[in-house]
Amino acid sequence: MKKQATTLAALTAAVTLALAAAPAQAAPGDEIIGYPGPDGLIWIAEKTGSGGFVSGGLAPDLDTFLNFGCADGGSIEVTFRLSGHPDRDPAPFTVDCPDSTPTLVTVPLGTGLRGGYVATVTASSPSVRWGATVVQPE
Repeated sequence: MKKQATTLAALTAAVTLALAAAPAQAAPGDEIIGYPGPDGLIWIAEKTGSGGFVSGGLAPDLDTFLNFGCADGGSIEVTFRLSGHPDRDPAPFTVDCPDSTPTLVTVPLGTGLRGGYVATVTASSPSVRWGATVVQPE
């Protein structure tokens, strides 16, 4: 049973990384957020409309940074929850999305975090494009 749980956890992490993976950089082409490199835990280059992500495996000895960006008018409201540290959850925040160059917002969470997390992004319209990363630079 323990082996199945470990396998499921590894599969969940792999699927999450395939869908997403990490820090804000200038994005090439039309992506909202570019590839964060090996420090990225989550990378969602671009999504349209509302959505979110779930993952785990934060390293407690590394700083953690959230990066969200958006474009094409409107705004996104972001809610981020840490399963093991509800006292460190950032307050829900709103990112205004310009019509042209994406706006990028970075939220530092510091060190000492471990466990899972969930982000929910509520777009003001179905056409708003957004991207996100969760990064732990070494």
